[in-house]
Amino acid sequence: MNSNRTRVAKGGVLVLGGGFAGSYVARELGRTGATIVNPTNFMLYTPLLPEAAAGSVEPRHVAVPLRTMAPDADLVLGSAVGVDPARRIVEVESDAGRFELAYADLVVALGAVTRMPDIPGLCDHAFGLKDIADAIRLRNHVLRQVELADAAPDQAVRRLTFVFAGAGFAGVEVLAELHELVSEALTRHPRLAGIEPTWLLLDGGSRILRQMPEQLAEFAHRTLGERGVEILTGTSLASIEPGVATLAGGRRIETETVVWTAGVTPNPLLRELNLPLDGRGRVRVDETLRVVGAPSIWALGDCAAVPNGATPGETDPATCQHALRQARVLAKNLRRTPRPYRYRTRGQMATLGRRHGVALIGRLPVNGLLGWHIARGYHLLQLPFAARRLRVLADWTTAAMFRRDVAELSFPGAQTAFPTSALPEAPSGPR
Repeated sequence: MNSNRTRVAKGGVLVLGGGFAGSYVARELGRTGATIVNPTNFMLYTPLLPEAAAGSVEPRHVAVPLRTMAPDADLVLGSAVGVDPARRIVEVESDAGRFELAYADLVVALGAVTRMPDIPGLCDHAFGLKDIADAIRLRNHVLRQVELADAAPDQAVRRLTFVFAGAGFAGVEVLAELHELVSEALTRHPRLAGIEPTWLLLDGGSRILRQMPEQLAEFAHRTLGERGVEILTGTSLASIEPGVATLAGGRRIETETVVWTAGVTPNPLLRELNLPLDGRGRVRVDETLRVVGAPSIWALGDCAAVPNGATPGETDPATCQHALRQARVLAKNLRRTPRPYRYRTRGQMATLGRRHGVALIGRLPVNGLLGWHIARGYHLLQLPFAARRLRVLADWTTAAMFRRDVAELSFPGAQTAFPTSALPEAPSGPR
């Protein structure tokens, strides 16, 4: 490392990543303080991104400023580009230049990025949903397709065909939300009366929502099917080109919209930091969240293979509820003799639009209107700060009382696919 500028992490703790896991570690440390290194100045609550994309929630309301989230922490906008464990130094690159940050304890919480397999045309022609820019970009694109279909009804079938690859929480929820958005938008287009949009949901597995019990997945399948969604399991994308998506079986679908939500992978930056990784690219940690073979380095969240004492032999899934509990344990372990992490999942849930949802509370399955209320209530409680909760609650109330706003939110690059979906600091996954 050749930097001639060295700073010392506040309180001796340096946190790489300002997602759900990293920001909560810094918050839980309180007045002890920490220094957060993150490319943006906010923490993003990703489970509400589908609603932000569909206009049910104002995009800014799903982002929490890190200086509010952790008021006693320092924030450095940038990315780590190297770690020297012997000297306990991290080299950071930012728009202000390169410099070194010294630490006593290093916390790695770099999250995950969208998994991008080698599918021809995927990066160029598909849309992701990993950050606020993705949500706005997808919303703009979908509304633009409705307008273009109105301008040229002979193109309406292609422009109103929407393909979603990946039937986990994110894929199912964003399809359901955008289905509502398009349905409401079409009521303003009399020239398109009688034209039904085509919705396809693809997944390589045997069923949708594989994280949920089969009966809840079947309810979700049936609910979406009744709305005209064609669900193709055991099916994957083979290629995407302008105006056409080809499935693995050879079926060609004329469409201008392919949304890719088929999984995430640990941040590739981890390989540059010379940390011990497992076969999936996650940082290997022990039961106290300490990195294997590195006494002063800790890791948690989506980027770490965290063993859970409550489920021996298994590692934690990439969800917000697990990241939050890991953060609380890690913050305590930084100030005491480290203790093992253990946490039993409290439940999982997904909204299906139109006041339908599915939820697993402990071992109790719930669906329909009650499942929808439980899912929304859980997300509201998980959002930090009463002010953010009230803003989201106001958004939901407004959406229930009035027709959806169909105005585009323009910004540079708003009509292009995937340019920002691989930002490294997105927080934990859906539930």
